[in-house]
Amino acid sequence: MSKHDLARPPPIYHHKRESIDAHLTIVFAALAVGRLIEDRTGWSIRKFVHTARRYRTVQIQAGQHLLAAEDPLPTDLRDALALITRSGTAH
Repeated sequence: MSKHDLARPPPIYHHKRESIDAHLTIVFAALAVGRLIEDRTGWSIRKFVHTARRYRTVQIQAGQHLLAAEDPLPTDLRDALALITRSGTAH
């Protein structure tokens, strides 16, 4: 995350304490997940989101059958996902 990303945060339109706490919890959780992705992959979060957002899996129920369609992941994204999902902190 760059300084530019923090320059003008979007306004928070919450008026109740619980809503504000929930919003801040989500923001900090997103920052933690972003940091984990950056640390494990060596990619910027911007690169990861830009690369991963193009890939989706679609499942369609047709009677008794479940049909799935997906684009194959490129090798670099598959490797990055493997790094993110591994357990432990050793590199």
